Amino acid sequence: MLKKLVPRQSVHTIYDIDANHLWDFGVRGIITDLDNTLVGARDPHATPELIEWLNRLQKMGFKVVIVSNNNHGRVSAFAEPLGIPFIHRARKPSNVSFNRAMKLLGTNARQTAVIGDQMLTDVLGGNRMGLYTILVNPISINDEGFFTRINRRIEKWANARMKN
Repeated sequence: MLKKLVPRQSVHTIYDIDANHLWDFGVRGIITDLDNTLVGARDPHATPELIEWLNRLQKMGFKVVIVSNNNHGRVSAFAEPLGIPFIHRARKPSNVSFNRAMKLLGTNARQTAVIGDQMLTDVLGGNRMGLYTILVNPISINDEGFFTRINRRIEKWANARMKN
């Protein structure tokens, strides 16, 4: 079970992801978490740097979808101005949201990467589906909700177990 929590790749931020490597590996679709992955959990809009990063991905040929456990209001207010499809209340790590996202992207598991800041939702869900998983450091850990804080404690425990 703990092996399913290990991402294929770990980076500091999304900006450290080598998009050319993903493309060469055969990835064509990117499922990304929103809160503490793309922006802080309380940041309502994309930064200019994020918009530039998303535009670069799209110019390369990647399709992107946001998959978030957050509510419709939060996710739609962020994604709609960017023209990015989204799935809210995704219940990650459930397979259902990842399958829906791949359908939106028009990709299969081999062609899809998942980017997120949580091992118990993004990485576990992506690994269970055979997706290329990328873990980023959370942007603003102080803004996280109650359940995310619990997940962080479990992740800390799991990391300690994996190191032993």
